Parts: sequence; C-alpha cells; structure tokens
Amino acid sequence: MLDLGCGDGRLALRFSDWVEKIVGVDMEPEMIQLAQNLSREYRIENIEWFNGDIEKYKSQSNDEFRMVIIAKAFHWMDRPVVLDHLYEMISVGGGIAIIDNFSPNGILLPWQMKVKDVVNHWYGNERRAGNTIYSHPEITHQEIIANSNFGLEVHQIPPYAHCWTIDSIIGNHYSTSYGSKRFLGENVDSFEEHLKEELLAIDPTGVFTEEINISVKLAVKEKK
Repeated sequence: MLDLGCGDGRLALRFSDWVEKIVGVDMEPEMIQLAQNLSREYRIENIEWFNGDIEKYKSQSNDEFRMVIIAKAFHWMDRPVVLDHLYEMISVGGGIAIIDNFSPNGILLPWQMKVKDVVNHWYGNERRAGNTIYSHPEITHQEIIANSNFGLEVHQIPPYAHCWTIDSIIGNHYSTSYGSKRFLGENVDSFEEHLKEELLAIDPTGVFTEEINISVKLAVKEKK
C-alpha cells in the first residue's frame, strides 16, 4: 500500500496489520521525521518513508501497489498528473482511495474562520508544502477521476460530530504539510498564544464542535 501525502504517518500506520508492506510519501521532511518516530515508537517494521513527490519516488522504485490512499492532500497536487503516474504503478483491480472532506464551496464555521485568519497572519496568505504553493481548486475530485483512466466510485460515510479542543486544533494544524513549524521559525509560541487567545474569545470553554462529512472517492484500475 502507498500513502501519498502521508503527513506524520498516523493514517498509514493503521493499515500495518492489513498489508504486507506500506510506503509513505510526503514532500515535507519534518512530516517524514515525525512518521519515522511514530513507526519506531509503535514498533511497526513493514513500513518505509520517502521524502519527495510521486514523480521522484517513481523514478527510484519499481514497486507495484494494490492500494493507494490519499487523505486531505489530493487538492494540493496536480491531480491529473498524479493520477497518470499512479495508474502505471497500480495493479489491475487495485486503485486509489481518496479520503477527504474537501469541498470547493464549503462554508467555514466562525471558529474555523478565526483559525484561518490567524494562520494567514503567521504563515502568509500563500499555503506552502515543500516547494509547492497552494491554489484553491474549482474542479471536484470526482470530475478529475472521471476524466482519467480510472473508473470512479463514490462512497459517503455517515456524518458525525467531532469535538475539538484548542490543543487538538493546533496539533492537527501542525500535522499538515503546510502547517509545518519550520515555516514559523522563532514564532511558534507567538502563533500558539495568538490562536488560543482568539479561540477563547469565541468560546471560553475552548471546545468547538464540527460536523464531519467524509466521502471516499475510489479510482479503480479496471481491466480493459
């Protein structure tokens, strides 16, 4: 199994008992270091980590994968190009599971807007991951897959409520490639204090609820 845009590796590690081998790929060195630390901590030995993009990995490996997972990272990528690369790396009958709650027209809750404002203040308006600058896509993942060589299936997971604390909001932010602490330099503590202050002004309990709607878009490599 390949986890593309693996971040700190937490999702990939959950599959360690399901497959013989896992490869985690991410553009951000800090994320790969965190993933390596976690796999050592949990003593998981059937996983390896690679710092770079899919093109770089493909140039250095002939691995064939039955399954690829991409969570929250797909809209950062040049999606048609990534699908073309992955198509050549996936065995017939296998495919890609894109697990995301991304919506081009999604509406942020007030506390999420405040998080976005504070992040923009400290990180700048341009999101970065590795050497990539993020631009907000207007085309859905479904459309991208439908126009590729893959077959498309979409499965909706029942919505559920998730409670965030300030610490978990900050931790989740740091677990993303664009939220790497290295982009903050010496301003890590200042960023955290600013975010805590703004969130507590919205709700002094420091607990925020979000309804999570996740769909799994499957890009299946079918027999021709």
